[in-house]
Amino acid sequence: MGEATGRQYASKWVKTAALLSHPAIAPHIPPTRMYNESNLKSMLAIHGMVVIKPVRGAGGHGVIKVSKQDGRYAVSHYHDRRFYDTFGAMTAALTRMKRKRPYLIQKGIQLATISGRPIDYRVKYVKEGTGWSCRAMVGRLAKEGLFVTNLCRGGTQMPAAEGIRRSLTTAMVKSKKREMRKLTSLSTQVLETRLPGIGQLGFDYGLDKHGKIWIFEVNTRPQ
Repeated sequence: MGEATGRQYASKWVKTAALLSHPAIAPHIPPTRMYNESNLKSMLAIHGMVVIKPVRGAGGHGVIKVSKQDGRYAVSHYHDRRFYDTFGAMTAALTRMKRKRPYLIQKGIQLATISGRPIDYRVKYVKEGTGWSCRAMVGRLAKEGLFVTNLCRGGTQMPAAEGIRRSLTTAMVKSKKREMRKLTSLSTQVLETRLPGIGQLGFDYGLDKHGKIWIFEVNTRPQ
């Protein structure tokens, strides 16, 4: 199966549920629920910050960050950041932004940063013949003022080693790259059993300020 082929699975919820089924992968998945107001209220109470994103979508389109600060709610959507005094006013604003599309809620992760800009990582994995190979492992640095790192949103690409070195420490470079490769291989095995016909995968990883690796999502048509 070549790079240009492979079955696509758009639902982030389906892929997240598959990964959560494996005990070695589940600790690397941020707590995730389907969006509704009850889940949003409880997750904000527990985590203080969440990211909500369309169940189907790519390129950082429609991704929103919500946090509770001093009794108010801060909502970041692309370059726009607004504050709401009540939960009801905030969810009314989210309803307008969501446009009736189904969304997920994920615990917000305080990513390691470079000059205050968050960075995450994309690992591209492709099936060739009977095996899989890593085609790319790159860092994506968010454009100043944004929390999404997608290149189509102005993010800057750099080698993964440079991103880890600059946002954490040089001593972590080899171990974190090795851990991402191991998680990628294991996750691909799990996904192949649940999602037949896949031929290419794009894993979006984040490293938090302590160096823990998180899997944010997996794309079956990585850009």
